[in-house]
Amino acid sequence: MIDADGFRPNVGIVVANSEGSVLWARRVGGKDAWQFPQGGMNKGESPEDCLYRELYEEVGLRSDDVLIKGRTQGWLRYKLPQSMRRSRSQSRFKGQKQKWFLLQLVGSQEQIRFDCADKAEFDHYAWVSYWYPINQVIEFKRDVYRRALLQLAPRLKVESAKGRHQPAQAGDG
Repeated sequence: MIDADGFRPNVGIVVANSEGSVLWARRVGGKDAWQFPQGGMNKGESPEDCLYRELYEEVGLRSDDVLIKGRTQGWLRYKLPQSMRRSRSQSRFKGQKQKWFLLQLVGSQEQIRFDCADKAEFDHYAWVSYWYPINQVIEFKRDVYRRALLQLAPRLKVESAKGRHQPAQAGDG
């Protein structure tokens, strides 16, 4: 599903624990490829429905494991670099347009797992400071991460940008 401007609708998911750290996940096969969970919306699917489907498929959390604390206004867009676009895909595809959600983990982090979909997206996770991902995610996503986190920050008590900059706890799910 691609809109008239060439962007695929998508949700981005920021899961925070009780200390204000956020779930940072490593993509399968990517030693340094870390990101927040995210995923494309299916035709007829609401952003909230997509959020819960992707949350379960990617990190094994269900709707009763989290509370929605906030969401971004409008769509935040990023363009996929030409070199990363599939040659077989529709030529009008430019990138993703995203609605971001801030979730509070109310369940146990032991619920986090990576085997809930046919093909795992992630293989490891860490709890990191709220602002840490902005400079760690792949460059073409940085502006969207910055804008999403800035919009969502008032909905969660967060560490200052000078806070902890290394993963706090890690797990293999």
